[in-house]
Amino acid sequence: MWAAGDHRRLPGRAEPRQPHSRPRHPGARTMLPLLPLLPLLPLLLPAAHGIVRLDSRPVLTREPLEGVTTGSTFVLEQPRCIFGEFSNSVIWLVVALDKDAFNSSAGPGTPETAFQSFPDPVRAYMTLNATLSSYPCPKPPGDITVLRVGSETSCAQDPTRPTCNGPLPGPGPYWVKFLALEGSVPVADTDWSAPIMLRAAKPASSIPATSGGHSAGLIAIATILSILFAILLAGLVAMLVFWGSESCGGSGAFSKPESVMVQRYNTHHVYDQPAARL
Repeated sequence: MWAAGDHRRLPGRAEPRQPHSRPRHPGARTMLPLLPLLPLLPLLLPAAHGIVRLDSRPVLTREPLEGVTTGSTFVLEQPRCIFGEFSNSVIWLVVALDKDAFNSSAGPGTPETAFQSFPDPVRAYMTLNATLSSYPCPKPPGDITVLRVGSETSCAQDPTRPTCNGPLPGPGPYWVKFLALEGSVPVADTDWSAPIMLRAAKPASSIPATSGGHSAGLIAIATILSILFAILLAGLVAMLVFWGSESCGGSGAFSKPESVMVQRYNTHHVYDQPAARL
């Protein structure tokens, strides 16, 4: 006798059929509840990593402005229509000489991101914070929506203002990106910009003395003025010599004419004769 449930095969009987010829995959049942969440996976995956990387990067302004780049500043386009999904965030600008050295978990206003320690030992600092309301979308027509990086000089040496937008210390290259924080938590950022180079002053020894149209023109003007001044000076000298020769002796001497004495004569025969008689 066999115990109940014992499925030993008797001689001549076929093997009893199993419900499944192969064992079911262990995760087959667990996949079914996840099917409704598949459309949401693109939104859930970035959140799992902490920061949403936006498909945008800062660029220099395209506005026809003077001094888009100078020796210590450059002008960026404002981040319009980028952080619309993060209405409660504050937008910061990150400026870096070494983009790999920036730690997104280091908050603004800390020794790790203070402008006064840039570029050594701090290789990236945070500045120009603004709420999303400062960057309305779309841009109002006619508005110039730019950010000048490096325009503040009063706080450059003030350690109480670590987020100072101070003058940049060298020609670069610099990389920048925008970072959104909710409280002290980074929630979204843009890609790094292309490298930005500032204008560097040329040493005087590298500028040829006679190169370029402006230098040749200045030399010609200086030569003409020198010739005219020499002619004028020669004329003045000749005039002085002429006046000197006229005032000294010679045929040209000036003499006082002698006074002419006119003697009066009386005709005595006229007064001595008696009056004529008729």
